[in-house]
Amino acid sequence: MRVSRILCIEDDDETASLLVEALSELGYTVERSPDGERGLAAILSTPPDLVVCDVRMPGMTGFELLERVAAAGSAFAEIPFVFLTALGDRDSELIGRRLGADDYLTKPVDFEMLGAVIENRLRRRYDRFGPPSDIHLTDREREILTWVGRGKTSSEIAIILGIRERTVNFHCDQAMKRLDVINRTQAVVKAIDQGLITR
Repeated sequence: MRVSRILCIEDDDETASLLVEALSELGYTVERSPDGERGLAAILSTPPDLVVCDVRMPGMTGFELLERVAAAGSAFAEIPFVFLTALGDRDSELIGRRLGADDYLTKPVDFEMLGAVIENRLRRRYDRFGPPSDIHLTDREREILTWVGRGKTSSEIAIILGIRERTVNFHCDQAMKRLDVINRTQAVVKAIDQGLITR
């Protein structure tokens, strides 16, 4: 099975380095983003299995990031979020939990506790949605397969997305190759089964 990918979004360089080191030692693939804007771009381009995110960052806060991710669609809303916050910041924790944050840990981070929280969150996610997929589809491939799954033809998808029908067919063919299937119906079924697109 593929190793779980964790994205750490933390503006403090020392804390970020410690997080990456600790989580890498636990066997995870760890990527980091220094702020909310770049964190959001990373999540939308290649969704991680879990996000560890600081609450207070310059620019986009952790809460704003969570709202943007949740608004991007159900597949993104299912990504577990673990927030890091200052000791005793009850108001922040309350706001975050109302927004759908999965867990809170206070700084300085207890890495043993963080490891237990992440393991628990990933296990719950995999029990519900299955293990992470080794297959990667581009955003455009996922978008087109989603429309195929809704019964749209290539020409209809081209109109919806404002692209050429030939481009739609190209992306469908690429998705079928990545998914190792021989037709579009199989591609949609496998993409849903692998959690790459939603029904």
